[in-house]
Amino acid sequence: MAMRFSDDFIDRLRDSNDIESVIAGYIDLRRRGKTLTGLCPFHNEKTPSFTVYPETSSYYCFGCGAGGDVINFIRNIENLDYIEAIKFLADRAGIKMPDDKYDDTASNLRRRIYAANREAARFFHETLFTENGKKQLEYLQRRNVPMRMIKHFGLGAAPDDWHALENHLTAKGFKRDELVAANLLRYSEKNGKRYYYDAFRAKVMYPVIDLRGNVVAFGGRVLDNSKPKYINTSDTLVYKKSNELFALNFAKNGNERKIILCEGYMDVIALHAAGFETAVAGLGTALTPEQVSLISRYADEVALCYDSDEAGQKAVRAALNLFSKTGMRVKVIKLQGGKDPDEIIRVHGKEMFAKLLNNADNDTEYKLSVIRSRFDVTTADGKVNFLREAAKFLSNADSLERDVYAMKLADELGVSKAAILQQIKDVARRENYKKSKSELANAQKQAQDIEKSVDPKRVKNMRAARAEDIILITLLNNAVFYKKLKARLNSDLFVTPVNTRLLQVISERIEADESTEISYLSQFLTSEETSAVARLLARQATISNTLKECEDCIAVLEEEKIKRETPSPAQMSDDSFLAFFSSFNKDEES
Repeated sequence: MAMRFSDDFIDRLRDSNDIESVIAGYIDLRRRGKTLTGLCPFHNEKTPSFTVYPETSSYYCFGCGAGGDVINFIRNIENLDYIEAIKFLADRAGIKMPDDKYDDTASNLRRRIYAANREAARFFHETLFTENGKKQLEYLQRRNVPMRMIKHFGLGAAPDDWHALENHLTAKGFKRDELVAANLLRYSEKNGKRYYYDAFRAKVMYPVIDLRGNVVAFGGRVLDNSKPKYINTSDTLVYKKSNELFALNFAKNGNERKIILCEGYMDVIALHAAGFETAVAGLGTALTPEQVSLISRYADEVALCYDSDEAGQKAVRAALNLFSKTGMRVKVIKLQGGKDPDEIIRVHGKEMFAKLLNNADNDTEYKLSVIRSRFDVTTADGKVNFLREAAKFLSNADSLERDVYAMKLADELGVSKAAILQQIKDVARRENYKKSKSELANAQKQAQDIEKSVDPKRVKNMRAARAEDIILITLLNNAVFYKKLKARLNSDLFVTPVNTRLLQVISERIEADESTEISYLSQFLTSEETSAVARLLARQATISNTLKECEDCIAVLEEEKIKRETPSPAQMSDDSFLAFFSSFNKDEES
């Protein structure tokens, strides 16, 4: 990849966007000596594994493998490509973008998708108030959606027409390929010819708006009972449904750091109309770790407001598991008087929902109620079995929580508090022993899984991979060694694709007498490759950074190469095996 930005520009950008202050704008950081730690914004965790290294202007998460420089952080947390991340940081610091030409093909396409989505949203909204949107408007009116909410959320109508949106947008200058990339247009192929058609037809339309105010996607609801009920935008260059939440652009502005998490668009709209303006919803998929992490950036407490049916309660249990890794306060609203918030508010009024919200169970109370529902606590056996399961659950709680709920259970069931606490203590002792063994195994497996997903060959060639790491770390810190090692540093010695790529980029920078700091390297690397550089920097304190160590590692790679290229006897033909055996004997005789 050709250089797109000068080192001088990257210097100014990095110096004006101190990595500590930028990341601190998204997560809480605590200083530990020369580093800072916090809860990773890219996966759910209770114990901080996300580390910022101000000395190298890098960050790395030991839990999920995310890493890089300040550019890569913005790239991933804001869902931007490289050039857009550069522009984001330049705007933040008031730095003028350079006049030099750079490849912004992907950025241009993203801008066109944003523009197409914005125009499509305008088209759908305007259509809602025409004859072509009459049925959709009637549907919203039947659902008691106020006009102010229709305008607030930009609700709209997709006409019952195969080409209405296509004709409108192409007349505005958009190309069909751009509309396909935005998932607004689809096509079929027959006899080598493409036949284009609108992705949304005869639907009530719900635009999805990101935190920066861009229309990134749409949800479309059918007007009858046909399946599927909803059609949603597939992932595009500007949209990944696992990373977005409907109405978070509004909810994040609430005075209290509390979020109400619902199942669907209409629940959210009904709650906002009733004054509960911190309601959000997923986007046609099960709750994801990324969405949970996003919520934790804007809230300290979340109230789960899912349907009371089995599917809804299953979703509650899955959500509780995800939120348990964040340290957030979690409540579960027990819906009464209706199957969902929309129905409760329509039938009983907003006061009823406010009461349910105020009386919501915390996660411990909810889980205990689920456990209790499996036993008949009016019988001695049922009471004993329930308390055993409750003790197992409370064994993971802190001492204060154990005391409170032991007292509560004692009062409810007529059992001594001391007996319940002793049972919890006994269970905790056994479980902690098991947990310590499994956590170590899980941590090791997680680290391997991360490496395997990014670089599958790494796990199969760990000895070579470690030697590659040491060589790369040493070169990053001691470019002067490169000339002495160059003759032996053949690219075919490296086994892992990511490290091979890093060797190429680092070598090119050293050959050009240019810096190998991560901020300069990142523009030539993918986000995943930049994370790999951050991983190397996070490990640099564990190696000696000497020329001798590098030479030893090259020797290891040479040994491993010979092993790879030498076939096993089982793979040899009879003639090859005899020749190999003969040469082996000659070597022994000499």
